[in-house]
Amino acid sequence: MSMAWPAASRLAVDCLPDDGSATSPKCTAAVVARDTTNALNVTAEGMRASMLAYDIMPNAPDDADPSSPGAQLDRLVTIMRILRSPDGCPWDREQTLASLRPFLVEETYEVIDAIDADDMDALRDELGDFMFEAVFLAQVSAEDAHFTLADALRSAGNKLVRRHPHVFKVEAERDAGRHPLSAADVKRRWEEIKAEEQQDAGQEPRLLGGLPRGLPALLRAYRMGRRAATVGFDWDQPSGALDKVDEELVELRAAIAEGRPEAIEDELGDVLFAVASVSRHLGIEPDGALQGANRKFATRFEELERRFGSQGRALRDVPLKEMESEWQHLKRDASDSPG
Repeated sequence: MSMAWPAASRLAVDCLPDDGSATSPKCTAAVVARDTTNALNVTAEGMRASMLAYDIMPNAPDDADPSSPGAQLDRLVTIMRILRSPDGCPWDREQTLASLRPFLVEETYEVIDAIDADDMDALRDELGDFMFEAVFLAQVSAEDAHFTLADALRSAGNKLVRRHPHVFKVEAERDAGRHPLSAADVKRRWEEIKAEEQQDAGQEPRLLGGLPRGLPALLRAYRMGRRAATVGFDWDQPSGALDKVDEELVELRAAIAEGRPEAIEDELGDVLFAVASVSRHLGIEPDGALQGANRKFATRFEELERRFGSQGRALRDVPLKEMESEWQHLKRDASDSPG
């Protein structure tokens, strides 16, 4: 059943954020009601009466089967089409692939924040927002006749089947007598299949090809090292990677002593790259480790600020030696606390 809104109410649902910004990451409003008032002449005992006509607004799609991912995805696609329609949301209609880029990045980090906080309720909501951004991008692409969301989903499904022959196809990987594949075997085969796909597409295979240039630098270093390791270009033990860190630190200290800015930057980059290699050997994702260190520092620094603030002292007025002493107390308190 359609929902009718009185035109005389001049009801408008604002698609902009509360702060007035013109770049809201999400527009959750429906549509702006049109202002059409038609007088209906009714004669009754010589009196004329007027009634307001109502403009019909699009219905929100029914919340079909809440347990069906497919039904919910179809509903989200329908909502997106309505928002992008001529009677939809002005903000949504204005968006392009380029303008949506920062919102995709933002939603990605919000998903990561929810994972880091082990907040399952937040993760559920943030994954939904992330999916919304994907649907949004696909809708814009479909309107420009490039591809549809179905095309993108089909591509992903086909790729997964193609790159998992040990699961979905009967090949040498599944022959009787072959030992079960390890995770390292699967990763190596994945890269081989990817290289074959590049050749079939007329591209020259590159082991490091396809790594997004926009990846955070530390994560890109980690991923490059992992790919190089698939062909044996790696240390056998974590100790080799740790020795490399020591070697790069020596070179960094020499560059600093010589006062060569370009060399200092170059050697510092080598140190960070070597640290990413150590994290890979230890099975620790470096960006996640760094984020943990960031949170730890922020927590301790805020407590340091609070403790001196309770004495009526701003940190800028506290001598470094005194701050360092209190910092060591904070570290000991944290190590003594349970968990």
